[in-house]
Amino acid sequence: QVQLVESGGGLVQPGGSLRLSCAASGRTFGSSTIGWFRQAPGKEREFVAAINWNGNLINYAESLKGRFTISRDNTKSMGYLQMNSLNPEDTAIYYCATGPWTRGARVASTYDYWGQGTRVTVSS
Repeated sequence: QVQLVESGGGLVQPGGSLRLSCAASGRTFGSSTIGWFRQAPGKEREFVAAINWNGNLINYAESLKGRFTISRDNTKSMGYLQMNSLNPEDTAIYYCATGPWTRGARVASTYDYWGQGTRVTVSS
């Protein structure tokens, strides 16, 4: 069993940055892929980024490449999502999840555990 808790969301102005954190408990974290997904109001949950257990495999949503950076620290059981140059279209609830590296780790249904999400609002 893995429990995930996201933090770091909030209100930020366009062009600003946020760093989201995902704190994990459970023995399998260090061997699991971490994925970040987001769900904007009225839209379906979408893939943001994923990193495999040792950081050798990383995928990003094409539209977010260059602005978002995913990372992890297995010694602390933490995952991170650095978000730069934020714009109002990035407003969403952001979720972290863990699971195997399957299908490029882009598909939500392949993940086993999910956090409750942290809200990010980009507005002036």
